[in-house]
Amino acid sequence: MSRLRVQGFENLVRDIKTNGIINTNTSEYSLYMARARAREKSGDEIRSAVKEINNLKTELREIKELIKGINK
Repeated sequence: MSRLRVQGFENLVRDIKTNGIINTNTSEYSLYMARARAREKSGDEIRSAVKEINNLKTELREIKELIKGINK
């Protein structure tokens, strides 16, 4: 795989075949991946909370319908 240094950036190289930019600094990559995992975890927590809220809304609708049926 042939690579060229990106001018002005010590840790970046360009892959000649794919034309992609690659960061060769492993500690920066580790930080990036840690942030990506944190974002994913946060997203999972939000999705879980939304599901719980939707379940509660459904149950509340059912309770309201039962109450309306009792009052008739």
